Amino acid sequence: MPTDADAVPGRARAGARGRRLRTLRAYALGVAGLLLAGCASMPDHGEIRRVQASQGVDSQVRVFGVPPADKASAGEIVDGFLEAMTSDDPQLETARKYLTEDAAKRWRPGTAVTVLSAGLDRFPVRTEKDPDGPRWKVAGKKLATVDERSAYQPENGDYTEFLQLVQEDKQWRISSPPSSLVLSESDFQRIYMPVNKYYFAGGTLVADPVYVRQRSDPDSRMDPTTQTVQSLLAGPSRWLAPVVESSFPTGTELRQGTKSLSYDGQNTLRVPLNDKADNVASPQCQKMATQLLYTVKELTASRLDRVELLRSDGKSSSLCSVTEVTAAVIANRPRTPEYQYYIDNQDRLVRMKLDVTSEDQQPRSEPVPGPLSVPGGAKVGSAAVSYDERRAAVVSQDGHGLYVVPLSGSGAMPQPVLPAKGGRPVTLAAPSWDAAGDLWVVDQDPQHPGLWRVPDGTGTPEKVQVAGLDGRITSLKASSDGARIALLVEKDGRKNLWVGRIERPDAKGDASAVSVRELRPAAPQMADVTAMSWAPRGRLLVVGRESGGVVQARYMLADGSVVAASLPGATGLIAVAVAASEDESKPKPVVGYSADDGIVWLPPGAQWRTVAEGGRGPVYPG
Repeated sequence: MPTDADAVPGRARAGARGRRLRTLRAYALGVAGLLLAGCASMPDHGEIRRVQASQGVDSQVRVFGVPPADKASAGEIVDGFLEAMTSDDPQLETARKYLTEDAAKRWRPGTAVTVLSAGLDRFPVRTEKDPDGPRWKVAGKKLATVDERSAYQPENGDYTEFLQLVQEDKQWRISSPPSSLVLSESDFQRIYMPVNKYYFAGGTLVADPVYVRQRSDPDSRMDPTTQTVQSLLAGPSRWLAPVVESSFPTGTELRQGTKSLSYDGQNTLRVPLNDKADNVASPQCQKMATQLLYTVKELTASRLDRVELLRSDGKSSSLCSVTEVTAAVIANRPRTPEYQYYIDNQDRLVRMKLDVTSEDQQPRSEPVPGPLSVPGGAKVGSAAVSYDERRAAVVSQDGHGLYVVPLSGSGAMPQPVLPAKGGRPVTLAAPSWDAAGDLWVVDQDPQHPGLWRVPDGTGTPEKVQVAGLDGRITSLKASSDGARIALLVEKDGRKNLWVGRIERPDAKGDASAVSVRELRPAAPQMADVTAMSWAPRGRLLVVGRESGGVVQARYMLADGSVVAASLPGATGLIAVAVAASEDESKPKPVVGYSADDGIVWLPPGAQWRTVAEGGRGPVYPG
């Protein structure tokens, strides 16, 4: 970890009179490097100037603003303030020095963040000779916002703010600062990191992605782990809140004064809580600890075996604890899939086992057992396998019928659960299961398109309302937790990826229908999306093309923010279909379909390999 002794002069930011920033870079071996330094002059009046604070600085760099110089011009005050907003100063003290005394007391930048695609343009809208004081306009292009619950939301449009400057003790100061932090994308990536909080939907944990500071928060002085725990206790994001619940009693917070959480020698994390949680029953307490364990274990490279909750009495008395094994049972996460599946060149659903520990082993495929394996049986157009791998949902080759078929025993094919209606052919896309056992499928009929749900795979099909849908759904993938669904929507010849919230009736006697609400873009950086799949930790593996770019496969959070680089060698390879397992305990390889190479898979640390030259539609259970 970096220390004050590692601080070295950093590269200068542009500004009159040689404004400088100090930066600190932490290296893996604890060696500090000297960054480039320089300065540039800036006229005090008139022209538009783009400010791109800390552009290109990597996430290990710490940036400290420089206080305003004596008799600094209004332009220098504006530039210095915008730079200081990107600093790691406690309480953003340096940024507050650019404000009037009253504005510095009122400013609450920690409540929200505005993320811009690039830097800010800033220019005066009055001359500095104006008796009312200069007024500066700052403007840019919005990329996203992060709200007070730390939730990321992609946004398009213009950002505009006006900064009023006044004379205070014969120095220019800003009297009307922005209501939130305003950061360029590069600064945001340097300062913040994505984490998952976890809440329950029914009996299953659901990932709720948020962003926290990579180092101590300037306001609370909490480290990243403590920030994340505090965010968990505060409750789910607004988008997810209607379909999940927290096991923590209302008002539960960390014990007063807690700024850091640490692990002991037995890989146990102890979390002190306030008195709101003192009287919870053991089952509820264990669910609370399970939420904490899954939330925190992604934040550390160290092994986390146990989470213990402590009472508010300050004596470190235990409220309850869970081990990783116990938490896995309570969390009801997807089981480790035994097989991967695809449709071979004879239109049969087949299964295989891909051994990631043996790169030289050529995987062998076999037809799935049950009625689908009967010689001369049904021709499969697309398929999905339930999470327990006991049933398959298959769409007939002509796209007109949906069948739920057991993957055991023998006998004839069952009757379709969603047949052609009134003699009118339907055009069904590939189906998808959720962990509750419900089956989802899209009818792509241009005249009567729709999203359908078959309860438990055997109930009466229900047409599902999709609020705010603008376009035609061409494919879907329900998440294993049953709380979210990813929809590929075509409009004007392009396909975009959206994630909707699945809202189910709360009470047994409620006859209201299941619906999909609040669609939000899941891959706003992509101009055209061709395939997608849910992946571990609530992520999506998305295949698509950025504007002017080539086809690539990238992992993205369900909130639309990118969390990892492209998969190696994916360009032109898996433009049609891709499959990833949601299992977190035993990582499974990505499987894809290439028009040139057939079914392919990606072993860890290796290049894509061919499974079968023929075939299509690779899927994992789900």
